[in-house]
Amino acid sequence: MSPYRRNLEPTRAERTDDVETKIEILRRALAEGNHELALGVATSIKEGVEGERTLLADPGSADVLSSNWCPVVDLPNAWADWAAGWALYQCLRVSESIGQARGGEPVDLLVELPFDQVMSPGRELRVARVDREAASPTQVTSQVYGVLRRGTSWFARLVFEADVPASGDALYLVFCGNPAAELPDYPSRMQVSGEGAGLQIETPDYVAKLCEQNGQLESLTPKWHTGGMQLASHGNGHGEPPNIDWAHDYMSVGPFQKMRVTNWDQCPSLEVIRGPLCTIVRRFGFPHSPAHPLFTPSRLFMDLSYTFYAGVPYFMKDGHMEVTRDFCTLVARDDEWYFGGRPFDSTLWMDAEGHVYEGKPPEDNADHMWGVGFFHGESRDSMFAIYLDHRLEKPTGSEGDESGSAALGPEGTTPAKLYHHVDMTVDHAKPGSGPHASVWCRPMLRDNAWLQRGTTLVQRNAYLLAPYPAQGGAAGLQQLRERLLAPLVVRVEPLKVALYSDPSAGTDPPDRGTSLPDDGVGRLEGDRPLARIGERAADWPRKQALWEVMREVIDDQFSEKKASLVDLGYIYDVHARGNDVRVLMTMPHRGRPKFEFLAKPLRTRLEQEPDVRAVVVDFTWEPAWTANLLTDVGRAKLGLGDAPSVDEPSS
Repeated sequence: MSPYRRNLEPTRAERTDDVETKIEILRRALAEGNHELALGVATSIKEGVEGERTLLADPGSADVLSSNWCPVVDLPNAWADWAAGWALYQCLRVSESIGQARGGEPVDLLVELPFDQVMSPGRELRVARVDREAASPTQVTSQVYGVLRRGTSWFARLVFEADVPASGDALYLVFCGNPAAELPDYPSRMQVSGEGAGLQIETPDYVAKLCEQNGQLESLTPKWHTGGMQLASHGNGHGEPPNIDWAHDYMSVGPFQKMRVTNWDQCPSLEVIRGPLCTIVRRFGFPHSPAHPLFTPSRLFMDLSYTFYAGVPYFMKDGHMEVTRDFCTLVARDDEWYFGGRPFDSTLWMDAEGHVYEGKPPEDNADHMWGVGFFHGESRDSMFAIYLDHRLEKPTGSEGDESGSAALGPEGTTPAKLYHHVDMTVDHAKPGSGPHASVWCRPMLRDNAWLQRGTTLVQRNAYLLAPYPAQGGAAGLQQLRERLLAPLVVRVEPLKVALYSDPSAGTDPPDRGTSLPDDGVGRLEGDRPLARIGERAADWPRKQALWEVMREVIDDQFSEKKASLVDLGYIYDVHARGNDVRVLMTMPHRGRPKFEFLAKPLRTRLEQEPDVRAVVVDFTWEPAWTANLLTDVGRAKLGLGDAPSVDEPSS
């Protein structure tokens, strides 16, 4: 038999080339002056790193551990009947600590789930709030994103909105372990349209438009304003699209050029999360020169995210900037907003204690500002930024003072020091920049700051778009800051402890044995059960048969490996209603957009089943397919080393 009839590439490591191998090809291509090859392999290096990140990135420390899940059958009988179809639950106590009632406050948790008992976190995770007075659970809207598989566990981000009384707590139940579950279709107060970075996000409070080119905020339109006000630049940029968010950038020494994220012709790396409760737009890469790619310094890596929530009038911006080599910057800015047309006539600022003042800050406070904004004295329109976190973290072992300064650099430079200063004006005018505007700008570094490799700059800002009332406006901003700095505390607790103890009073639960009794809990008459039609335990045998049938449909681009659409993780959801079946599927990447190549044989095979009359195959790119969706069989067929062995067909 020819050696080429044998499988000479049995594992993933032999079916691809690792990053080190590609770097060696890149070095050789550059040494030979083969720049076309160098460009090709540079792209392949990025793609290889993306693959490694998918399989190896650390998900972080879970808030809810796999070992904490309890059997649903241990719930009171009425609750277990209500949650029939689900196998596992956890009880969360959500507590408020500063005496401010929270209504619809977003809670975002990292949840670990057992892989052998959960088929799909996106379909199966559900959240219910426990009404203590009625002693009954009610399902609430939730959102799942960022699903990873590591070893024998799933990891997923779970978002829900919590209602918690001042200085009190509330109980929530999280459920998983229902293979018949379908992707939930919750009503949402958030509408998202557009593709890539160019999204439009509409909430009950505002409409946010992001720039298609670079993902920066292009405009904000408040919903409460009857005059149709839109916050936008209303003018030209510096050759790039005009936005209202002009950060982040830094000026090289000389001064010579400004390196801007607004100069991106497209986001170097982009991740978008959409759902009923929040939309997250994350962009990361190095800022670009005005003459890119003539100058392409890789000195200050920027990882930036916007997070928009459906139920609150503010949105968040998180920034993590890492110094990748020692260098000097004349000035660097991490928060700059430009509102054209003078929509405001007055300024606001916040000190380190959270007190809010109108007007310009005095000199002794100018470098200690932790919030800034504008308002209009007549209309009371306002936009305010609350700076929740702003840190410069020095590399281990570096010299520096307690103020955050880094080690001394070459002559003519100054130790890097993080400033909390904000320049602001309601009547900015610059030749060639268009009409007058209101502008604030935070130069985080200045004076030829010397930055050491390994230094990181961290920021977390909240932006409130809401009226600023003449009475109580400052107090409202201070209270919002207090809430954001003291988020709800979530603890996993046994249900018996959570139901029958009062943590504020320090009381222990009464001795009720090892299990919960049925007395004292509601019977849930008339309450809609957790399982919808198609998700009940009685629905699983039919659905299981459909899943098994779909395992016969393969992606023949993997030749003799016979990897099925199910084991490859292409199938996201299955609905079976009577004799009609609806399947939601994806494709592995956008280089294969013609999904009918696989949808047609999938539809044909399902229609061969005697109890199937019609099949509809829908398609989605969201969430994007990753290797985390492979089953154990799929992992083995594609040669991932940690998968159990699978018998291959004989040659």
